[in-house]
Amino acid sequence: MIGCVIAMESEAEVLLGAMEVENIRTVYGKPVYFGKAFGKEIVLVVSAEGKVNAAAGACAAISAGADVVLNFGVAGGLQPENTAVGELYLIEKAVQYDFDLHQLSGKEIGTLPEEEENFLPLHLPNLPYPRRALGTGDRFDDSPVDHDLLLRLGCDIRDMEGGAIAQVCKYAGVPFVSVKAISDVYGSGSTTEQFRKNCKQALLELQANIKEILESL
Repeated sequence: MIGCVIAMESEAEVLLGAMEVENIRTVYGKPVYFGKAFGKEIVLVVSAEGKVNAAAGACAAISAGADVVLNFGVAGGLQPENTAVGELYLIEKAVQYDFDLHQLSGKEIGTLPEEEENFLPLHLPNLPYPRRALGTGDRFDDSPVDHDLLLRLGCDIRDMEGGAIAQVCKYAGVPFVSVKAISDVYGSGSTTEQFRKNCKQALLELQANIKEILESL
């Protein structure tokens, strides 16, 4: 069964519109949809934004029987040279850029207590999208400080969920796949205004590719 952990209702509609929903439950306060789409058994959790919500959503999906977890949705690009509005990217690794034990451990920002490296690798199915590195944090902002940190860490894209889902999936022993559509790019004006303007375009691109994404799992 594919467990989809999706932050926003508008993102979830990308799949729900094509899904035969058989049951709806509430788990950890999250709506959880059970059904089928494109010949695949699906459990879809609408987690809400943020790392704690995403982690709870991943736990709900895995507890429901998911043997692979998929996160798709919109995200922000960090540089116009390697991310473009409306384009899809396959996430190859993720780091939580707002997790910082450096002062205690001496390890790089984003390195979890159980880890030696700050990035966690993701499962990479056979999909034709360019691969990018993801930075996850509980902030949506235009902060130059955050932007500089993300670039220094080696991130290409930022979101508020992926790194947390990667952490849950690693320790649960469940493969995690993430596909992101770009809604805004740093340095091209207010990311908030870009998001509001381009979110629908990015979601339509995901909708056009969701069958291919699911079939690769």
